[in-house]
Order: sequence, then C-alpha cells, then structure tokens
Amino acid sequence: MLASYYQNFKQELDVQGVVLCYSGYVSEKVLYSLGDILRRKMESEDTNQAKRLFSVFVEQVQNIIRYSDERLTSSSPGADAVSSGLVLVGAEEGGYFVVCANVLDVNKVADLKQRLEQLRAMDKDELKAHYREKLRSPSEEESQGGSIGLIEIARRSSKPIEFDFLELQNRTSFFCLKAFI
Repeated sequence: MLASYYQNFKQELDVQGVVLCYSGYVSEKVLYSLGDILRRKMESEDTNQAKRLFSVFVEQVQNIIRYSDERLTSSSPGADAVSSGLVLVGAEEGGYFVVCANVLDVNKVADLKQRLEQLRAMDKDELKAHYREKLRSPSEEESQGGSIGLIEIARRSSKPIEFDFLELQNRTSFFCLKAFI
C-alpha cells in the first residue's frame, strides 16, 4: 500500500507536468542545489526561456526564505535563514510554470494581495516603468530585497501571475504564487 500511494502521488505530479517538486525547509544552500538540478534539466531548452524560468525560480524561492513565517532559528552567528515552503516547476501549454507557497502572518495578506493585484493588472511596459521607479526609490521598511522581487517575477512571466491565500489557524495564511514562462 505504501508504494501504491506514492506511485499514485508521483503519477499525479507527472500528469500535472511537474518536473521538480520540493516541500520542506529551504535555505540559500538548498536553493543553490535545487537551482543546479533545474539548470541541468533545462540545458536542452530555449536559452531565453530557460534563463527566465531560472530567474523566476530563484526569486520565488528567495521569497520563501525571506518571508515565510515557518522558520528555524539558529544561535550560530551568520547562519543561513531556513524557512519552510513548497516549490513546484512544471511544463504546461508549451511553456513552464513555477509555483511557490509558504505560510505567512494573516496581517500581511491585505498588503501583499493589493501589490499582487496591481502587478497582475499591469502590461509589460507598465511593469518595466514600475520596476525602474522601485529601483530609484528607497527600500520599504519590511522588505529584505528592495521590494522588486515580485515585480521581477511579474516582468518575466509570459502571462499574468496567479495567486491565492488560504486562511489557516493561529492567524496565519497559506500563500501561493504561480508564474508562467
């Protein structure tokens, strides 16, 4: 029964076009390793598409590392941040997608949702102008990356980004973001 369950799980991932799936704690070192696997998988693909896919993948995983509310702390100085999340990369409709998900404080949902809706409504030229504007302005208080990561994901996506939030217990929410390449 064990083998059957996981074989069915693997088959469902295959049906969904998933080529890379990781769930658990992630750090910069894990990001590097997963990125190396993805790079190898994409070696035979269109170079521009592979670069955009890799860039979106890195931005999404860095968002998990920086902003997930499920994290491990270390007393060691300079230790890598270790946060929990889910990462999927797959193929669909002649292109690729990157899905990342993590838990965050419910108080962060409204602001994040507003930012994502704004990005989803912009066309490529508007995204480019917004990106340049953010590069020139000071970093936002809670941002750990200059607040341009989401803009970069939207800019590199070939279709509008998709996102959703699911309220959980303990005043947390499960956040999911999907970008198409």
